[in-house]
Parts: sequence; structure tokens; C-alpha cells
Amino acid sequence: MFMDQRQFPFLADLRARWDAIRDECLALPRETYQPWVQREMYGQGWSVYGLVAFGERIEEALEACPNTASALTKIPHLTTAGFSRMAPGTHIKPHQGWVTTVYRAHLGLVVPQDCALRVGDETRQWREGETVVFDDTVTHEAWNYGSSDRVVLLFDFVRPGCEDRPQDELPASVAGFVRRGEP
Repeated sequence: MFMDQRQFPFLADLRARWDAIRDECLALPRETYQPWVQREMYGQGWSVYGLVAFGERIEEALEACPNTASALTKIPHLTTAGFSRMAPGTHIKPHQGWVTTVYRAHLGLVVPQDCALRVGDETRQWREGETVVFDDTVTHEAWNYGSSDRVVLLFDFVRPGCEDRPQDELPASVAGFVRRGEP
């Protein structure tokens, strides 16, 4: 389910800085991105450049992107953030997230034609400079059938009212990826 963004006024600051964030993202060497660990969901073509991993800041990555790092400080209760790249022809199969205490958001940075995000029964296309917020525990999928990469700033933040709840445990494969930075 997509969320009403008016509930999250801090998103306006991100949208105002989107072009500086995009420029930093595009300046990163392609080889600094890593394939997301759960390959059974997509096969090939989905890679990430982590900035914050489940509450742990990745200092070297943040130093490479100072405008992005500054913008992320404005997100209350940020838990995860990074650049998410989908190559042309990539389809992330329907799946559900496991963390019940956060909302997931995307800031569109590079958005070609023919790519979209479906959450539950609703499908939306990303737009450059715009955000979408959704409940990642609802079945969702994403695809890029365009001719160039789709890139978003992906981030999770604690849902209002869940700040004092313990965080959900990560699946073992994801926890290993986060701790070692290896698929």
C-alpha cells in the first residue's frame, strides 16, 4: 500500500535536493555497486550502493556523497539508505519485506520509460525528483523494461508510533551481506 506523503513533511527537503543527490549518484563508479543478495527475486540486474545499512552508517560511502549524506540527516529515524539501480530488462519478482516497523521510500533519480513499482493492487511509475512511500510488507514488485538504468535513492524510516519497538531480525542471508558487504 502506498502511503500519503503529506504525513512525512521531511520528504520536501529530499525533493528539493534531488538533482544534487542524482549528480553524486551518477558520479560513482559502476563497480562500486553490489548485486543485491536475494538473487532468487530478480536473477540479474539489480544492484545497490549502500549508505546506511540497518542503522549502521557506511562512512566511506557517505563521504563520497556529501550532499546525499546531509540530506539523509533530515530523515527522522532513518534505518537504511542507498542507491538502487535496475538495469534494463530487470524484473524484481513479487515479494514481501520482513521489517514491520518501517516504511520504504524511493526518490526518483534516473527514470526511463517503461519502469514501474506495484504495491498490492496499485502500480505507479517513478518520476525524477519525486518520492513514493510504501509499506514494504505488502506484496510488491518492480520492473524496468526501458532501455537505460532506473536509479532511485531507496531508504527506510521507522513508522510513526513504532520508534520504541524492537527492530525485526534480518534473514540470515541479508544479515551476512550487511555485515560483510558480500553477496
